[in-house]
Amino acid sequence: MEENVAYAICSMSDIPSQRAAGFHLMIVGENGEPKPWPIIVVRWGRQVFGYVNKCPHDGVNLDWERNQFLDPNGIRLMCGKHGALFELGTGTCVDGPCKGKGLIPVALTVLDNDICVTGVTLVEEDDEVAEDEAQA
Repeated sequence: MEENVAYAICSMSDIPSQRAAGFHLMIVGENGEPKPWPIIVVRWGRQVFGYVNKCPHDGVNLDWERNQFLDPNGIRLMCGKHGALFELGTGTCVDGPCKGKGLIPVALTVLDNDICVTGVTLVEEDDEVAEDEAQA
């Protein structure tokens, strides 16, 4: 795992403040194979928080519609399936069937106004094209 690599996934301006967006990324799994990695990025002013898009209750994605992650008040993440509510800054479930459990955090940093994921190795598009061409 390349701990010091930061992968830009979007610009700060791509996510309005007090909103969340989902991204479908691919990481290099423990066995070296590509593995889907759906994440949520929450922006609150200049702060960003990231979580794996997976409810700890039954493993479903939180968004009930594309990029619909927040509760009606816009102050907590909400699972669209069972209504579990999660704190934005910690990912801890404060209400619902998984109360006390938490979302898996994703390490994010902001570099040159880009929101970047760190601490993982992403499968980059160039890698996928090279692998596809090698298999052809």
